[in-house]
Amino acid sequence: MDVVVRLLLTVAGAFTIVGTIGSAVRTAILPRAVASRITRRVFRTLRRFFDLRVRRASYERTDRIMALYGPLAILFLLLTWMSLLFAAFTAIFWANGVRPWREAFQTSGSSLLTLGFEHPHDVPNVALVFAEAALGLFILALLIAYLPTVYAAFSQREEMVALVAVRAGTPPSAVEMLSRYQLIEFRRGLEEWWPRWEEWFIQIEETHTSLPVLAFFRSPQPGQSWVTAAGTVLDTASIVSSTMAGARQPDAELCIRSGYLALRRISAFFRIPFNPDPAPDDPISITRHEFDEACARLEEAGVPLKTDRD
Repeated sequence: MDVVVRLLLTVAGAFTIVGTIGSAVRTAILPRAVASRITRRVFRTLRRFFDLRVRRASYERTDRIMALYGPLAILFLLLTWMSLLFAAFTAIFWANGVRPWREAFQTSGSSLLTLGFEHPHDVPNVALVFAEAALGLFILALLIAYLPTVYAAFSQREEMVALVAVRAGTPPSAVEMLSRYQLIEFRRGLEEWWPRWEEWFIQIEETHTSLPVLAFFRSPQPGQSWVTAAGTVLDTASIVSSTMAGARQPDAELCIRSGYLALRRISAFFRIPFNPDPAPDDPISITRHEFDEACARLEEAGVPLKTDRD
């Protein structure tokens, strides 16, 4: 019976180690949108606590609290990886003769944290000590390399969010952006921005699926968000392409395509439901009254609009 228990603990520990390292590699190294069950579970569990915390809170308070969610999720993910390795090696040490459980516990902790105050003397368990110490250092080094990558991508994203705020206000809107361009008589100024926004959509698609924690990092200013910035750019491009009078701007239409693909792939990664094949006459979230009101505001600002004959 003891042999069966030892075998089961060794197999379970080995599977836990492999799963933990696989989660770390998929989360922090693999440059593609591959989900990890451990990572998803940590993020979802922590999110439940945050949702309880912000229930009935004002927007300002909610923003302050939720700004901690992304950084804390990374910290808890590291603690989860380390805890899983610690528990797995504790079980393996016990199964390999490091008795009682307290000694197996101390040996595993000493090895994982490279403290060295407790170590076995037989060769197989010494090899396990070396393996656990190496994996512990690997996880820590991975996090040290992961954080600069995340914050570099965050900085690039927020640069464009701030530029949208300058042009479209806070919170931003397409009507405000076009009105401001008309006010300063910079009607053709948008044309030079469509390629940059197209590149921005490509960038956030890549970073927010390969580094999914970025989606939960909130902007430094409470009234700004990469989601509302993306929506404002797409709304502006749509109005320019469909409603504004003047020469056609193909780059605006390419920007719409880029943003559509980026947001759809991000939604697919996070399992947010959407219609994968919408028809041109499918219902949209904007009502006719809202559209007419936006057109009236644009006309009042002097923005040239197409007539029914155009």
